[in-house]
Amino acid sequence: MRSKVMAILVLAVGGVTLSVPLFAHHGTAAFETEKKVTLKGTVTEWLWSNPHCLLQLDVKGDDGKVVHWVGETQNPVSMTNVGWSKAAIKSGDEVTVTILQVKNGMPLGRLVSVLLPNGKTLISGEGASREVRDELERQVREGTSK
Repeated sequence: MRSKVMAILVLAVGGVTLSVPLFAHHGTAAFETEKKVTLKGTVTEWLWSNPHCLLQLDVKGDDGKVVHWVGETQNPVSMTNVGWSKAAIKSGDEVTVTILQVKNGMPLGRLVSVLLPNGKTLISGEGASREVRDELERQVREGTSK
C-alpha cells in the first residue's frame, strides 16, 4: 500500500514539474515591454477567436508606404471581462492603437489600447499590473468604465 502511495506521489510531482514550462507560452520576452508604439490605421480584420484575438490593420508610413500590422490580445473571455466585444471593431474602421511591438522590429505586437472612431478607448490591460486589470474588470462589471 505504501509503495502505491509513493508511486502516485512521485507521478503527481513529476507531472506538475513537467507541466510548468507550458506556462512559458504567455511570457513577454518577445515584446518591447518598456516601449509603446502608437499607430493610426485602417482595420482590415478583427479576429475574435481562441487562443488570442487578433487585430489587423494597415498603417501608412511617413514614406507613404502601407505596412500591415497585427496586434494580439488575450482570449475572448478575458477581453470581454475588460469591456471588449466582437462587434466593437469592424473592418474599415479608422483606429489609433497603442502596441507593445516585438523586439525583432516586425509589425507585430500586443495591443495595449484601441481608440475607436466613436471616441471610445478599449484598454486591454496589457503590460499593467494584476491590480490594474482587476480594477478595469470591476469598472466594466459596474458600468463605470470610460
